Amino acid sequence: MSEKQNNEQLPHWNPSEVEKIKANSNYLRGTLVESFADEATGSIAPGDTQLIKFHGSYQQTDRDLDEERRKQKLEPLFSFMIRARIPGGVVTADQWSEFDRLSEVYGNGTLKLTTRQAFQIHCVLKRNFKKTIVAINNVLLDTISGSGDVNRNVMCTNNEGLSPIVPEVFEFSKKISEHLLPKSTAYHEIWLDKKLVAGGAPDHEPIYGKTYLPRKFKIAIAIPPCNDTDLFSNDIGLIAIESNGELLGYNFAVGGGLGMTFGVEGTYPRLADVYGYVPKEKAIEVIEEIVKLQRDYGNRENRRLARLKYTIDRLGVDVFKQKLEKRLGWKLEPVRSYRFDSNGDVYGWKEAASGKWFLGIFVEHGRVKDAPDYSLKTGLAEVAKLKKSDFRLTGNQGLVIGNVEEKDKAEIEEILQRHNIWPGKHITGLRRNSIACVALNTCGLAFAEAERYLPSLNDKLDVILKDNDLDQDDILIRMTGCPNGCGRPYLGEIGFVGRAIGKYNLYLGAGFAGDRLNSLYKEMLSEEEILKELKPIIEDYANERVGNERFGHFVVRKRIVNPQPHVKILKG
Repeated sequence: MSEKQNNEQLPHWNPSEVEKIKANSNYLRGTLVESFADEATGSIAPGDTQLIKFHGSYQQTDRDLDEERRKQKLEPLFSFMIRARIPGGVVTADQWSEFDRLSEVYGNGTLKLTTRQAFQIHCVLKRNFKKTIVAINNVLLDTISGSGDVNRNVMCTNNEGLSPIVPEVFEFSKKISEHLLPKSTAYHEIWLDKKLVAGGAPDHEPIYGKTYLPRKFKIAIAIPPCNDTDLFSNDIGLIAIESNGELLGYNFAVGGGLGMTFGVEGTYPRLADVYGYVPKEKAIEVIEEIVKLQRDYGNRENRRLARLKYTIDRLGVDVFKQKLEKRLGWKLEPVRSYRFDSNGDVYGWKEAASGKWFLGIFVEHGRVKDAPDYSLKTGLAEVAKLKKSDFRLTGNQGLVIGNVEEKDKAEIEEILQRHNIWPGKHITGLRRNSIACVALNTCGLAFAEAERYLPSLNDKLDVILKDNDLDQDDILIRMTGCPNGCGRPYLGEIGFVGRAIGKYNLYLGAGFAGDRLNSLYKEMLSEEEILKELKPIIEDYANERVGNERFGHFVVRKRIVNPQPHVKILKG
């Protein structure tokens, strides 16, 4: 149903600079061709740094070298992070092998598994950018919408050992991704040398319009009882509802998002509200109309207030739902009963209804690399060469080796054990539930370390946990180098947000199932202060917990922090 038919009065905004760049980009082309042809610099034009995001990349610098290069009167060491679009996070053995190769040939020798079930290759130089994109496309993947003001990678539970409906949910994640993919042919023209159709008619974006969305948009699906995609942190979260192994439809959670900005009033993390139930046949229609509402009502003047969560809070939750149902021409059904009890990964072998086996593996902060006593990258490459499995990236930066025949399990196990790769080996409950964003040295937004630092902090926290017989208790810990929320720090039972080098805000008390935000406990803490603050709380938890009480619930019950709102279920 069109806006005109609805007689809606849409808001008018004074467009931000990014909105102007999009409007003048000729559907995401800009001057990218000219920028990448310019050999005098390793960077691209300022406007193109915004447009390249829609093509799945960010321009970055090596911040460890910035100051030294400045002293030498050299420009920063510019490079590009390239992020693939992998709806549902499932790749073939050949695709894994190619990304592994590309990370060595054109990247920094490591492969990053993201919190949105995708690959990132870091430190790709400008001269190698197009060759990398071509190679990715040659294995039938792409980087379209890896970033930018469009729908990002669609997440879903992908371990088939957890539920018989995983295959259908996975197929639906791909359907959503394709449905919301930009229709512009700019990507194929610029990187794959596909020629524009005779006449050069401009593209048409029936869902996004000429200026696309006001801000990024994220969608995730989870299958109860495991919220392994943290769906309540997404603009749209789909809770799969099944009966006797049959997928019936989805509860729709709408309006989540974790980013905020220090010192900017009115920015905050928010969990999605559960609006109602939709039969699976109608789900794609509801998704499209929510995206269009954000397109029409989202803030195009201030990008810090442009996510769907702010649109909903500005309009009002009830008003937004009314607008959605008016455009649909029908009402959402009441929320169906569901229960989440965790949001971490499941490690070890799980057998699916198909008879195939799925092996969950811990990958610390998603960084696939070799270490002296742990040759993760080499071992996984060896498994891929067997071509007896696929590879499934999780929303917690982990990995599932999937679709394995019973007869092939022993061979895969032998490779993994030979390379010291095995689920749960020497890993505490805190560490196996830890997430960290990339942060320094490549992210331009980071104030502090995250991925490079959290392992050493966990080493020290593990000592405290072992002293209190808590080393195998699952505790969610998250760390980011800035408040934008890429590592979902506000959903950690223990959460850290970087403020400056060596200084972090400490948050406590999130729900173990991702259904409650944590609360700010202390600001600007050094490592010494972090350990000093957490040690007595952990000791009290060990001595005063009730039954199997989770750490996040304990600190709220004891009023160590004030509770934040839970996910809200809308009535009617």
